[in-house]
Amino acid sequence: MTVNVLGISGSPRRHGNTETLLDAVLDGAREAGGEIEKIVLRRLDYASCQGCNVCHKTGVCIIDDDLTGIFEKIAGADLLVIASPIYSMGITAETKGLIDRAQYLWAQKFILKTLYYSAEHTLRHKAIFVSTAGLGWENVFDAAFPAVTAFFNTTGFEYWDNVIANDLDRYGGIAGHPAALEDAQKKGRDVVDLLRSLQAPDDTET
Repeated sequence: MTVNVLGISGSPRRHGNTETLLDAVLDGAREAGGEIEKIVLRRLDYASCQGCNVCHKTGVCIIDDDLTGIFEKIAGADLLVIASPIYSMGITAETKGLIDRAQYLWAQKFILKTLYYSAEHTLRHKAIFVSTAGLGWENVFDAAFPAVTAFFNTTGFEYWDNVIANDLDRYGGIAGHPAALEDAQKKGRDVVDLLRSLQAPDDTET
Protein backbone atom coordinates (compact mmCIF):
# COMPACT_ATOMS: atom_id res chain seq x y z
CA MET A 1 0.00 0.00 0.00
CA THR A 2 1.11 3.55 -0.70
CA VAL A 3 2.53 5.67 2.11
CA ASN A 4 2.33 9.34 1.12
CA VAL A 5 5.19 11.34 2.59
CA LEU A 6 5.18 15.14 2.65
CA GLY A 7 8.33 16.98 3.66
CA ILE A 8 8.15 20.72 4.32
CA SER A 9 11.31 22.76 4.60
CA GLY A 10 10.93 25.94 6.63
CA SER A 11 14.52 27.06 6.24
CA PRO A 12 15.16 30.30 4.37
CA ARG A 13 18.47 28.83 3.23
CA ARG A 14 18.36 26.33 0.39
CA HIS A 15 20.30 23.07 0.75
CA GLY A 16 21.69 24.05 4.14
CA ASN A 17 22.02 21.88 7.23
CA THR A 18 18.31 21.50 7.95
CA GLU A 19 17.15 20.83 4.40
CA THR A 20 19.98 18.32 4.02
CA LEU A 21 18.83 16.53 7.17
CA LEU A 22 15.25 16.60 5.88
CA ASP A 23 16.41 15.13 2.59
CA ALA A 24 18.05 12.26 4.48
CA VAL A 25 14.75 11.43 6.19
CA LEU A 26 12.94 11.59 2.85
CA ASP A 27 15.61 9.42 1.19
CA GLY A 28 15.07 6.76 3.83
CA ALA A 29 11.32 6.99 3.40
CA ARG A 30 11.75 6.62 -0.36
CA GLU A 31 13.96 3.56 0.11
CA ALA A 32 11.19 1.97 2.16
CA GLY A 33 8.70 2.58 -0.68
CA GLY A 34 7.15 5.87 0.35
CA GLU A 35 5.80 8.30 -2.24
CA ILE A 36 7.72 11.52 -1.60
CA GLU A 37 6.89 15.17 -2.11
CA LYS A 38 8.97 18.04 -0.73
CA ILE A 39 7.80 21.63 -0.36
CA VAL A 40 10.15 24.55 0.26
CA LEU A 41 8.30 27.34 2.01
CA ARG A 42 10.69 30.08 0.91
CA ARG A 43 9.58 29.47 -2.68
CA LEU A 44 5.96 30.20 -1.85
CA ASP A 45 4.05 33.47 -1.71
CA TYR A 46 1.95 33.50 1.44
CA ALA A 47 0.83 35.77 4.23
CA SER A 48 0.88 35.14 7.95
CA CYS A 49 -2.31 34.81 10.01
CA GLN A 50 -4.08 38.17 10.37
CA GLY A 51 -5.72 37.32 13.69
CA CYS A 52 -9.10 38.36 12.32
CA ASN A 53 -10.89 35.35 13.88
CA VAL A 54 -13.28 35.05 10.94
CA CYS A 55 -12.44 31.34 10.84
CA HIS A 56 -13.86 31.02 14.36
CA LYS A 57 -17.28 31.64 12.80
CA THR A 58 -16.84 30.12 9.33
CA GLY A 59 -14.12 27.49 9.74
CA VAL A 60 -12.46 28.92 6.62
CA CYS A 61 -9.38 31.13 6.34
CA ILE A 62 -10.07 34.35 4.49
CA ILE A 63 -6.57 34.29 2.98
CA ASP A 64 -6.26 32.46 -0.34
CA ASP A 65 -2.63 32.11 -1.34
CA ASP A 66 0.02 29.44 -1.86
CA LEU A 67 -0.58 27.91 1.57
CA THR A 68 -4.18 27.08 0.73
CA GLY A 69 -3.11 24.18 -1.46
CA ILE A 70 -0.38 23.16 0.96
CA PHE A 71 -2.94 22.40 3.66
CA GLU A 72 -4.73 20.17 1.16
CA LYS A 73 -1.47 18.28 0.65
CA ILE A 74 -0.98 18.00 4.41
CA ALA A 75 -4.44 16.49 4.74
CA GLY A 76 -3.52 13.85 2.15
CA ALA A 77 -0.23 12.81 3.75
CA ASP A 78 0.37 9.70 5.85
CA LEU A 79 3.73 11.00 7.06
CA LEU A 80 4.37 14.71 7.61
CA VAL A 81 7.95 15.88 8.11
CA ILE A 82 8.36 19.51 9.15
CA ALA A 83 11.89 20.94 9.09
CA SER A 84 13.11 24.19 10.60
CA PRO A 85 16.51 25.31 11.83
CA ILE A 86 16.72 27.08 15.15
CA TYR A 87 16.95 30.83 14.73
CA SER A 88 17.17 32.95 17.90
CA MET A 89 16.18 29.90 19.99
CA GLY A 90 13.02 29.16 17.99
CA ILE A 91 11.62 28.06 14.65
CA THR A 92 11.97 30.25 11.58
CA ALA A 93 9.44 32.87 10.52
CA GLU A 94 8.61 30.74 7.47
CA THR A 95 7.69 27.77 9.66
CA LYS A 96 5.79 29.84 12.20
CA GLY A 97 3.78 31.44 9.40
CA LEU A 98 2.66 27.99 8.25
CA ILE A 99 1.76 26.91 11.78
CA ASP A 100 -0.22 30.06 12.53
CA ARG A 101 -2.25 29.67 9.35
CA ALA A 102 -3.59 26.37 10.72
CA GLN A 103 -5.80 28.42 13.03
CA TYR A 104 -8.81 27.69 10.84
CA LEU A 105 -8.38 23.98 11.52
CA TRP A 106 -8.09 24.71 15.23
CA ALA A 107 -11.36 26.62 14.98
CA GLN A 108 -13.04 23.71 13.22
CA LYS A 109 -11.87 21.32 15.95
CA PHE A 110 -12.36 23.29 19.12
CA ILE A 111 -14.92 26.02 18.41
CA LEU A 112 -17.18 24.79 15.62
CA LYS A 113 -16.73 21.07 16.41
CA THR A 114 -16.84 20.19 12.71
CA LEU A 115 -13.44 18.49 12.55
CA TYR A 116 -12.58 15.34 14.46
CA TYR A 117 -9.67 12.94 14.13
CA SER A 118 -10.33 9.48 15.51
CA ALA A 119 -7.70 7.60 17.47
CA GLU A 120 -7.41 5.23 14.52
CA HIS A 121 -6.77 8.11 12.14
CA THR A 122 -4.05 9.59 14.34
CA LEU A 123 -2.42 6.17 14.78
CA ARG A 124 -2.03 5.87 11.00
CA HIS A 125 -0.69 9.40 10.50
CA LYS A 126 2.79 10.08 11.85
CA ALA A 127 4.79 13.30 12.02
CA ILE A 128 8.48 14.05 12.47
CA PHE A 129 10.15 17.32 13.37
CA VAL A 130 13.57 17.90 11.78
CA SER A 131 15.84 20.60 13.12
CA THR A 132 19.46 21.70 13.40
CA ALA A 133 21.28 24.21 15.55
CA GLY A 134 24.76 25.60 15.64
CA LEU A 135 24.84 25.76 19.43
CA GLY A 136 25.72 22.75 21.53
CA TRP A 137 23.23 23.56 24.30
CA GLU A 138 21.02 20.61 25.20
CA ASN A 139 17.97 22.89 25.51
CA VAL A 140 18.46 24.71 22.22
CA PHE A 141 15.38 23.01 20.67
CA ASP A 142 13.06 23.40 23.66
CA ALA A 143 11.23 26.51 22.43
CA ALA A 144 10.45 24.85 19.09
CA PHE A 145 8.68 21.78 20.46
CA PRO A 146 5.42 23.36 21.73
CA ALA A 147 4.56 25.05 18.42
CA VAL A 148 5.36 21.92 16.44
CA THR A 149 3.35 19.78 18.85
CA ALA A 150 0.34 22.09 18.47
CA PHE A 151 0.61 21.97 14.67
CA PHE A 152 0.74 18.18 14.54
CA ASN A 153 -2.21 17.90 16.93
CA THR A 154 -4.24 20.40 14.91
CA THR A 155 -3.58 18.63 11.61
CA GLY A 156 -4.31 15.12 12.91
CA PHE A 157 -0.84 13.60 13.15
CA GLU A 158 0.82 11.66 15.93
CA TYR A 159 4.07 13.36 16.90
CA TRP A 160 6.19 10.29 16.27
CA ASP A 161 9.75 11.53 16.76
CA ASN A 162 12.39 14.21 16.29
CA VAL A 163 15.38 14.17 13.98
CA ILE A 164 17.60 16.85 15.47
CA ALA A 165 21.28 17.71 15.40
CA ASN A 166 22.89 20.44 17.45
CA ASP A 167 26.49 21.63 17.95
CA LEU A 168 26.90 21.98 14.20
CA ASP A 169 29.22 24.94 14.56
CA ARG A 170 31.72 22.54 16.12
CA TYR A 171 31.16 19.90 13.45
CA GLY A 172 31.45 22.37 10.59
CA GLY A 173 27.91 21.64 9.38
CA ILE A 174 25.70 18.60 9.04
CA ALA A 175 28.14 16.83 6.72
CA GLY A 176 30.69 16.75 9.53
CA HIS A 177 28.31 15.22 12.07
CA PRO A 178 29.33 11.61 12.75
CA ALA A 179 25.85 10.07 12.75
CA ALA A 180 23.04 12.55 12.00
CA LEU A 181 22.47 11.83 8.29
CA GLU A 182 22.65 8.07 8.67
CA ASP A 183 20.32 8.15 11.66
CA ALA A 184 17.88 10.40 9.78
CA GLN A 185 17.78 8.05 6.82
CA LYS A 186 17.07 5.10 9.10
CA LYS A 187 14.30 7.05 10.81
CA GLY A 188 12.65 7.63 7.44
CA ARG A 189 12.80 3.94 6.59
CA ASP A 190 11.50 2.89 9.98
CA VAL A 191 8.46 5.14 10.02
CA VAL A 192 7.36 4.16 6.50
CA ASP A 193 7.72 0.49 7.41
CA LEU A 194 5.60 1.16 10.50
CA LEU A 195 2.94 3.02 8.56
CA ARG A 196 2.75 0.26 5.98
CA SER A 197 2.19 -2.29 8.75
CA LEU A 198 -0.64 -0.13 10.08
CA GLN A 199 -2.28 -0.02 6.65
CA ALA A 200 -3.17 -3.71 6.69
CA PRO A 201 -6.38 -4.29 4.66
CA ASP A 202 -8.44 -5.34 7.68
CA ASP A 203 -7.53 -2.13 9.49
CA THR A 204 -8.09 0.38 6.71
CA GLU A 205 -10.68 3.07 7.48
CA THR A 206 -13.64 3.26 5.14
